[in-house]
Amino acid sequence: MELTRLNKMISHNTHYSRREADELIKQGLVKVDGKVAEDLSMKVTFKNRIEVKGNALFEKSQYSVIVYHKQKGELVSKKDDRGRKTIFDTLPKRFSHYLSVGRLDFASEGLLLLSDSPAVVSALMHGDLERVYYVKINGSVTQAMELAMKEGMFIEDARKGGHEQSSIRSMEFAPFLAYRIIKNTPTYSTVKVMINEGKNRELRRFFGYFDVEVVDLKRVSYGKIDLDMLKPGKHRFLEATEYAALRDYLEFEEGKKGDDQ
Repeated sequence: MELTRLNKMISHNTHYSRREADELIKQGLVKVDGKVAEDLSMKVTFKNRIEVKGNALFEKSQYSVIVYHKQKGELVSKKDDRGRKTIFDTLPKRFSHYLSVGRLDFASEGLLLLSDSPAVVSALMHGDLERVYYVKINGSVTQAMELAMKEGMFIEDARKGGHEQSSIRSMEFAPFLAYRIIKNTPTYSTVKVMINEGKNRELRRFFGYFDVEVVDLKRVSYGKIDLDMLKPGKHRFLEATEYAALRDYLEFEEGKKGDDQ
């Protein structure tokens, strides 16, 4: 059985975040094998008896995942120090402990997955499932753009399209898995793209390199999960077939890890 950091073990099997787990440890509210845990870097397994605030910690085997149609003008964050609206202002309170699978920026919309299992969130975030987007730009789709979509590219200066405070300066873009030009005019163009990466503002930086701005960006699918007719600001749980596909994917990814060891 693999050793895991205590804070990670707590966060993966409770509603506490890793930071909150660290605070519980600092406050002396976590015991391992009957002794108060004091070392934040301590590693454990479920062979150890772990107690959090007097309650025994058990390995979480059940989880739930919801699809949320994120609206423009919402932050994918628990709270904002500038008082801006977050997705959790719209979602029912019972989902306040859910974690998002990656982010969509403030001006983007579409499909966002959230789960009460940090392990599931982590696996999806670091996986290579396909994401499909509709992208509207304020210019035409050029041959240079198409070539970069087909072959990928490395950008030395990828600041255009990123946040002003972002520390990211360069970025490598893998070839798009697929793309289709829906509308192409000198003023506005729309492209449907499929990628399997989730880098910081990746599509905005990609098109920014070609001196055009992404004016609308909407994610419509993530793996085998589609947005379909879900209205903005609404949510739904995964359907049985979607849970089955997700379990298959997670088992496949776990199997790959075993093969690599």
